[in-house]
Amino acid sequence: MQQEFYTVASSPPLNLGLQPSLQVLFAGESQTKPGHRLGPKVYDFYLMHIVLSGEGTFTLEGVKHQLGAGQTFLIKPEQLISYESNAASPWRYRWIAFRGSEASELASLAGFHDETQIIMLEQRRRAQLLYYQIYQAFRGGRPSASLEATGLFHLLMACYSRMAASPIEEELMHGRLHGEGDQLHQRVVHYLSTQYTHPVSIEQMAESLGYNRAYLSRIFKERTGLSPISFLLRLRLDKAKLLLREKPHLTIEQTAASVGIQDALYFSKQFRNVYGISPTAYRKERRMS
Repeated sequence: MQQEFYTVASSPPLNLGLQPSLQVLFAGESQTKPGHRLGPKVYDFYLMHIVLSGEGTFTLEGVKHQLGAGQTFLIKPEQLISYESNAASPWRYRWIAFRGSEASELASLAGFHDETQIIMLEQRRRAQLLYYQIYQAFRGGRPSASLEATGLFHLLMACYSRMAASPIEEELMHGRLHGEGDQLHQRVVHYLSTQYTHPVSIEQMAESLGYNRAYLSRIFKERTGLSPISFLLRLRLDKAKLLLREKPHLTIEQTAASVGIQDALYFSKQFRNVYGISPTAYRKERRMS
């Protein structure tokens, strides 16, 4: 059995009048003694523990939960809780306390809800390291400690959000639910709408979004009637149409380049195919109207 120890480090004091939307208060680690118990009690901040080894009992509003290595339990402000280390195999855990107006939403995004305040991480090395790095940031006492801790804490919560996906979320990620197609369609539209001014590779987009190219193209075409390539071209031409009206000082070549089409002749041909008029004629027509 490992020797009992307890260590904690706190954030530096805030400037007077400063109330951040998220504040990491302190972080620590403990190898508890057999049967070590805290509570019943309440806290006025969020307190999150990750169990490194051993076992124990977490009691939330009168309901007991047996926890072991890899599990995280979150305590919310004003909740009546207690937690007790196992007598035969006392747990070792790390913890972080935090509060602020963003705290509730951030916890929810990480997967902690009223009905789910315990999360099991199968791959927990990254999360365990982030707890330790936050502790080290405070322990170092640097002026930037609070800023470092907040950044690390966001990475930690993203880690939970990514690794603690629910079964429904897992099905969405692997395309086993119908609603996933709508989500994928929206993600492709958003990607193309933000990247259309640059060279776009459908292969790179599919890889970035985490999908097979053939599957992505098929689902997108089912939703829009267009392939991603055809949608991108139409998007670029629509944007060019707006520029021809609102930016008369741009040449046709500059207009084409501004929407991600480097070949002005190709641009003019595609513009005529879609709108039935050349870019130059369209601009003259708009000036006369």
